[in-house]
Amino acid sequence: MRNLSMLLLILASIAAPLAVAAESKIDISSPVEGARLDTRAQNKLDYSVTLGGDGDHIHVYVDGKQVALLRQMKGSYTLESLAQGNHEICIKIVNKNHTPIGVERCVKVTAQ
Repeated sequence: MRNLSMLLLILASIAAPLAVAAESKIDISSPVEGARLDTRAQNKLDYSVTLGGDGDHIHVYVDGKQVALLRQMKGSYTLESLAQGNHEICIKIVNKNHTPIGVERCVKVTAQ
């Protein structure tokens, strides 16, 4: 009986962190993939992020250039006016050292 109790305790201690750890996830609700944005407008990036175990905050990139550091995990960010043409907008989850943890979401848009 004691061995069974000990085994259950060990299994519970192994499984508990797995149940608590959230999976990292990024959702971009706007703009959507292929959207056409107005070059004269300040367009909004609407997002929702789950950091997971290794994430600390997020960085926003436009065409590979970092444009923002955000600590709010759900909200909107106003993009600067985009030049006419194709652009890629990305959100990356990063750690406390600002190093990407490998979770990112990108959308390709066209500014007109």
